[in-house]
Amino acid sequence: MKCLPVNQVAQANGLVVHDWHAEIVALRALNHHLLQECLEIATSPSKFSPIVRRREVDELSEQDGHQPFSIHDDLQLHMYSSEAPCGDASMELLMEAQADPTPWPIDRLHPATKELPGLLRGRESFGELGIVRRKPARADSPQTLSKSCSDKLALKQCTSLLSSCTSLLVSPTNAYLASFTLPKSQYVERACSRSFSADGRMKPVESQKWTGGYSFRPFTVRTTDREFKYSRRSKPATSKELRTSNIAAVFNPHLQEALILGRLQGRQKIDPKGASTICSKRMWQLTLQVLAALGTPKILHHVSDSSSVRKWKESALLADRRRVKADVTAKALNGWVPNDEDDFE
Repeated sequence: MKCLPVNQVAQANGLVVHDWHAEIVALRALNHHLLQECLEIATSPSKFSPIVRRREVDELSEQDGHQPFSIHDDLQLHMYSSEAPCGDASMELLMEAQADPTPWPIDRLHPATKELPGLLRGRESFGELGIVRRKPARADSPQTLSKSCSDKLALKQCTSLLSSCTSLLVSPTNAYLASFTLPKSQYVERACSRSFSADGRMKPVESQKWTGGYSFRPFTVRTTDREFKYSRRSKPATSKELRTSNIAAVFNPHLQEALILGRLQGRQKIDPKGASTICSKRMWQLTLQVLAALGTPKILHHVSDSSSVRKWKESALLADRRRVKADVTAKALNGWVPNDEDDFE
């Protein structure tokens, strides 16, 4: 499995990445890159970043947010995935792969179903469409509250690609995904439309706009004839069966890491030095570095008054983002259960 069991989240102390599916690792790497660029500008005002810029005073408002940085106006963000995202956008592919495509019934007596009612595993009852699902897909794996990549990407169309840390510093206005590209073999039009578009489950928030620069900004799903060199579909007929690696590779211009079970490869589970640069605690520490370099009184006041990260996330600074997430999970992504037990100082 590539996500942290729910009974281990509270013990992680922010030092373990909760979800290391490729799409989520890519988003965390993007957020780290943005924070690092902000730090360089904050410590060297003459520094030019091709990614982010300082916002002008007249850009700061209640409607558009008070973040000191913005992604450049002429920059677009695009994403490629060699496989359909787990969850709703891949359910038809999952059905086609079965010898018997008859949907499996939901076992209401199964301990997993009784413990987390309303949250289906990725492969459970695949005839249920347009709903929030959780990872991992296997029925015999430990319980998690980590939502599927389809669900997380659908939500990002409203909250932007920014994490809670990054949204303190960077305006969400230019931080939405413009396109999401899949190999043709992994694209099912009705599945992607149902999962991500206003023709599907996102219809209730189609015209929604919120304060702070947030709105529903659906990405375009594109396809390509090219397959990833190491995908299962690219292997020669004579080769051995390819298996999914338990290693997650992280790269951006500022870092390069390999993760196993949410920690740095080669490090002991209890070793604090095994914490990835993209884990919650390290990202929070990087955010504090930027804030200190900026000397932003309003933000620093709220942060210093918060005894823990959870308290800070509940502060007025993130009220706009919380409102967006609450609206979307109530109106479009029904059944979303927060995975917020990880807290640290």
